[in-house]
Amino acid sequence: MTASPSLAPTLAVQLRHAADCVRAVEQGQSLGDALPRVPEALRPGVQALAFHVLRHLGAARAALQALAPRKPEAPVQALLHSALALLVSDEPTPGASYAPHTVVDQAVEAAKLSRGTQRAAGFVNAVLRRWLRERSELLVRLQKQPVARWNHPAWWIDRLRTDHPDGWEAVLAANNRPGPMTLRINRRRIARSDYQQRLTEQGLASRVVGEDGLELLDARPVSALPGFEQGWFAVQDAAAQMAAPLLLAGRTWSPADRVLDACAAPGGKTAHLLEHADLDLLALDVDARRCERIRENLQRLGLAAEVKAADAGRPADWWDGRPFDAILLDAPCTASGIVRRHPDVRWLRRPGDVEQLAQIQQTLLEALWPLLKPGGRLLYATCSVFRAEGASQVAAFLARHSDAVAGPAPGHLLPGNAGRNGEFADNPSGGQDGFFYARLDKRAP
Repeated sequence: MTASPSLAPTLAVQLRHAADCVRAVEQGQSLGDALPRVPEALRPGVQALAFHVLRHLGAARAALQALAPRKPEAPVQALLHSALALLVSDEPTPGASYAPHTVVDQAVEAAKLSRGTQRAAGFVNAVLRRWLRERSELLVRLQKQPVARWNHPAWWIDRLRTDHPDGWEAVLAANNRPGPMTLRINRRRIARSDYQQRLTEQGLASRVVGEDGLELLDARPVSALPGFEQGWFAVQDAAAQMAAPLLLAGRTWSPADRVLDACAAPGGKTAHLLEHADLDLLALDVDARRCERIRENLQRLGLAAEVKAADAGRPADWWDGRPFDAILLDAPCTASGIVRRHPDVRWLRRPGDVEQLAQIQQTLLEALWPLLKPGGRLLYATCSVFRAEGASQVAAFLARHSDAVAGPAPGHLLPGNAGRNGEFADNPSGGQDGFFYARLDKRAP
């Protein structure tokens, strides 16, 4: 379907703002920092468009290099990358499907909207019209370039190929699809089956995932779903929903059991632990502002925990000397497993980040292990698919600590339905994010 003429000016404005966001990412800023600078009324549409562009940025960059080998100024380059990302993909653009000539015309209009690109409107027009003339030939060329084909940096592709030789292509394909909207039903407020029935009554289809989850077949704003203010649910990916059951499995818990959520913000896993059991729970985060998010989320869900702003890697600053029965360490990582929800991550990370973050993870593990009771358990988690932040990190820890033994945990989870014989299930945008889980049990003396 081609967009009606009345929508064309909106596309030009959205392209202008999306290009600003893409330029910010290319200069090293996160999309989360760039989007607040977009007028609020335009933000949802611009975000959807920016997501689309970032999911096709590798191909757009390669296309621009082929069409205009001399690198244009940064604002012009970002606008051309944004327009080309709409033209190189056969997927529908966010909100509507625009005819190629409409994209070209509106990109030229977008160029005229900003002082930094006004003089380049003719250049933008020439580059994009050349794409229309040579599209078939250029697409064949792009398919031969790994970065253009997979829309990930070369180092990322190489690392995935090494870490997951049987599933790397499926991981990359999954990363370029939007993730589903998954809810975690608050079992203390409403039964999952009852909530699913309420969704059905509103014409919203869903399917059961995990112990407490419902995956919506069509995403909706939380304000359009029943019971958000009443704390009936939280939005949380299916992979993240595995943390609480994995940490608490196999024993009965009581309010006397001390549990630490070491890197807790924004509090989704903290809340899930408390939905499962009454615990003496301490939620830590190094950022005081993010601690407020934890408190707000717990209050909405009708839950309570001690929340403290502190660095988990420096227990001397916050630990009272009483050991913990269980520790959840959802450690800082590259976020390489949640690229489908944060498509800017792949373009922001650098090869050296993996090793730097792996060192931080090791430091946290070493700092927190002495705080665990003999007979206790530590669940180590990262939203990463890289082995250096998962299986290799845990293997090295076990080699250093004779009092640690591996408990039941799934290890590396690949995003979407990747890793199932290299194929996708019936819903290619479904499934969990990429994650890693390992449970480390401390031997009793």
